[in-house]
Amino acid sequence: MIGTAFLEENKSKDDIKEELDTLEIQLFRMQNNIKEIAKKWEIISIDQTNDNNWVVIYADKGTEACQIMLHDCDAAFRGDWNAAIQAEYKNENTIHIADIKGQQNKGYGSILMNYLKELAHNENVQYITGDIVERDFDHVNRLMHFYRKHNFDVKIDHTEQYGEIICNER
Repeated sequence: MIGTAFLEENKSKDDIKEELDTLEIQLFRMQNNIKEIAKKWEIISIDQTNDNNWVVIYADKGTEACQIMLHDCDAAFRGDWNAAIQAEYKNENTIHIADIKGQQNKGYGSILMNYLKELAHNENVQYITGDIVERDFDHVNRLMHFYRKHNFDVKIDHTEQYGEIICNER
């Protein structure tokens, strides 16, 4: 399969070698990153970003809150995540998104949202909710697009600079 993809794109041997070398480096980093992350957090999965970088997804779950984090294997893990969703359990039926942090336009938020939804499903939580607050209004259009893309109902009051989201997949 891989050989066919390479042939179809008419890549040179040097291009193929460079891609394989990059992949090998990412896999080596991933292995080391997983070892370091697993010392403190629960490893959930590995995934790929839009630009085909491998990422490690891990979590810090408590009884009142959880944080799902992501580390991009383009660099060694040094104790900090590249992106995270912080959420709290409002009750047995609701996870409330407190914040999403990380670099924009890398696909990190979408990867994390998918794992938050999976967590909610596995824990039989019916609702994922959240607020859009005043500090978010400098990028409210981007947030609206993001949440709608992930099947959330988004209600925005531009006058009050406040909004609410609720996942409507359930």
